[in-house]
Amino acid sequence: MFSNETQDELDVLSLFSSDTMQEGIKVHGNANPKLISATKRLHAKGLLTQIDGGYLTPLGIEAHELALKLNAILS
Repeated sequence: MFSNETQDELDVLSLFSSDTMQEGIKVHGNANPKLISATKRLHAKGLLTQIDGGYLTPLGIEAHELALKLNAILS
């Protein structure tokens, strides 16, 4: 079972465009606190370039692709 924190991180990964890795995201300070925390955790894990989003790192791209595949399989 996915923890709430893992689910929040998967939700953040899903915010990135699957069409191009040239688009980043910016999580503003007034966003949902769960989203802010998840974004910080993903940055700390080396999946995002910035603490408030930015771009996916190579590891982040891999995680994003796997999250999309998992969602497609389970849908």
